Amino acid sequence: MATLPLISDEEASAEVLAVFDDIRAVRGTDFINNFWRALAHDPALLAATWARLKDVMGPGELDPLVKEMLYIAVSVANGCEYYIHSHTAAARAKGMSEAQYGEVLSVIGMAMQTNGLVTAMQVPVDEVFEV
Repeated sequence: MATLPLISDEEASAEVLAVFDDIRAVRGTDFINNFWRALAHDPALLAATWARLKDVMGPGELDPLVKEMLYIAVSVANGCEYYIHSHTAAARAKGMSEAQYGEVLSVIGMAMQTNGLVTAMQVPVDEVFEV
């Protein structure tokens, strides 16, 4: 259950509607997800977050599918159910196969296991790995 009501288009200020319209244009859909509708309570934060997300998730050196897979992994590590679902759907929309999803889950599981073990044992970082 949300801690804030979700802002509908009818309730949105002109500033919020401008961001919603940009989200629709960039994503090629009329759908505005609940995250943006909740964040619309703070129009400045909404605009700043959307601008940063467009920059980070936009074209770059990493393939868009890889970015979605990374978002899934970080969302799992943070226990964020919302973004696990959202970015799994986005990755599938960008072509992630079931085999790729299985590998992502395997990497997440392996990383969580080995991170837990190395943390529990407080293994010192090898000198060759230090930057």
